[in-house]
Amino acid sequence: MRPKRCKLACRPALARTVSGKLRRNWSPEQVAGWLKRAWPGEPHNQVSHETIYRSLFIQTRDVLKKELLDHLRARRTIRRSRHATLKRNGLGQIKDAVSISERPASVEDRAVPGHWEGDLIGGARNSYVATLVKRHSRYVMLVKIANKDTESVVSALIKQSRKLPGELYQSLTWDRGKELADHKRLALASNVEVYFCDPRSPWQRGSNENTNRLLRQYLPHVTDLSLQSQAQLSAIARQLNERPRKTLLYRTPAETFAVCVAAIS
Repeated sequence: MRPKRCKLACRPALARTVSGKLRRNWSPEQVAGWLKRAWPGEPHNQVSHETIYRSLFIQTRDVLKKELLDHLRARRTIRRSRHATLKRNGLGQIKDAVSISERPASVEDRAVPGHWEGDLIGGARNSYVATLVKRHSRYVMLVKIANKDTESVVSALIKQSRKLPGELYQSLTWDRGKELADHKRLALASNVEVYFCDPRSPWQRGSNENTNRLLRQYLPHVTDLSLQSQAQLSAIARQLNERPRKTLLYRTPAETFAVCVAAIS
């Protein structure tokens, strides 16, 4: 008796849809959640993430191509920030830093838009990119910076802030890296409140830390980030923003952010 063929093998159109999303670096869980939203009440157009994984790892022939495995994120437990060592020489060197403990309770509520978390990620040849994540929608922005010095980083963040409505850029929570030593200039130019996390406490910027891990799928540690143009970085951010998130009930950050923009228009 032949084994029963899996759902994706029986439904080529559904398999093509799943393959297309995996090629966009969506996880099987994100694909399954999106399918439920896109075709509610139509189980023939839906598939579980377990079935997608089985098709990739076990029933590969004539279902999902092995090349799609390259689009899956590495899954490992990370106990601490992998780039925390970048910050050690900057602890305690931020003059007049406002502690995260003084951040208003309204910022803690992710239902309130306009509050961001930020950090740098490092690459080869001492290259860096600034990452900004909106706490409410998990919307990501990547900012090209010339160097890690505070002049370069703050100037780049000020330039980026001018692309946003003021209502959607009210506070920024950052690590204790000395690249934000000139935070007062950022606050004055952008009209944004800047808060700093406690030393060695990356979980206080949980959304940003999680996003930085996701970014390593596109920008591995060996990447010379100085060679990435702003257009290339924006394209990577767009891919992340168009991936559905479980925490957003499988809506995308882009969808959620668009609702915020429409609300203030």
